[in-house]
Amino acid sequence: MKLPKPTNIKTKKYSSDMSFLKKKLIKVKLSANESALGPSPKALKEYQRVLKNLKRYPDTQGLLLKKTLAENFKINSKQILLGAGSDQIFELICRLFLKKNDEVIVSQFSFIIYRMYSMMNAAKVKYAKEKNYNTSVDSILSCVTKKTKIVFIANPNNPTGTFIPKKELLRLRKKLRSNILLVIDDAYFEYVNENSFSSGLQLFLNYKNVIITRTFSKLYGLASLRVGWAYGPKNIIHNLEKIRPPFNINTPAIFASTASIKDKKWAKKEIKHIDKWKKIFFKVFKDLKIETNETNANFFLLNFNRKKITSDNAFKALLNSGILLRRMNIYNIKNSLRVTIGNTIENKKFISKIKKLCNV
Repeated sequence: MKLPKPTNIKTKKYSSDMSFLKKKLIKVKLSANESALGPSPKALKEYQRVLKNLKRYPDTQGLLLKKTLAENFKINSKQILLGAGSDQIFELICRLFLKKNDEVIVSQFSFIIYRMYSMMNAAKVKYAKEKNYNTSVDSILSCVTKKTKIVFIANPNNPTGTFIPKKELLRLRKKLRSNILLVIDDAYFEYVNENSFSSGLQLFLNYKNVIITRTFSKLYGLASLRVGWAYGPKNIIHNLEKIRPPFNINTPAIFASTASIKDKKWAKKEIKHIDKWKKIFFKVFKDLKIETNETNANFFLLNFNRKKITSDNAFKALLNSGILLRRMNIYNIKNSLRVTIGNTIENKKFISKIKKLCNV
């Protein structure tokens, strides 16, 4: 009996370096841009409270969470889509809009998930060159062809930590054809404190050709629960709902996310912590002559070109000390690592070790 022939997917398998957790004793995990302080105590309380009802299916529409998001951000709940992380929303967008030989534009060094789901749907990915790790609107526009269907933008960008100013984002949308969908990933927007920045939701609230995505995995510390959401035009959200798997958000995730949104004090505490350690980390890297930028997220991109030690050797040495960072090979950024800002104890351990590696 002959089995069906599987489709040949032209993309690399996603690797998060999590396999090292099985091989080494990881004491300090600074590899995945996760929350420094973890979930809100109120979110944990809600999570525990609903566990006794695990035998029940979740609300397939997640109405409680949608209502809370709508009230908090003053938006229409009917234009909200919930996903098992933002990843699932990107997958649904690609599935809805892309067919073979369509084109998708991403920034040169951008979140790898965009290209993965595009390729899974037989689209061609075009990479807009960056300037000093900054996403260039002109480079994106130069990549546009008749076949362009989607432009993905993370703002701030992962893994570089840079952002596109609001005037440039508005110019991008104005210059793009109206039938090109612009997807703005707001995953790290809470960490930006610059007058020239506006979130996707602030800029494109009523646009008919823009989708904004957000996540509970970063600021709110609920990465393992996999909750993301999108806001967009009613007709697009309606069609995305048609292909969204039922029960994709579980009950503990719905209630924990709802409590996180309401606990504004905890969110402010996380942001204050990150702001404090951004300054400390940047000074340390500058003193050690490790090339980096003043990040607008909760992580730093580190380049070792000016150091005797390579990024691979630094990664291994840190790993042997129980500290896990993110290698940048999969992003094609040479001789570089990405480090997430952790809690106070984690940060001090990392700084102590990186200083020893640099003979300071």
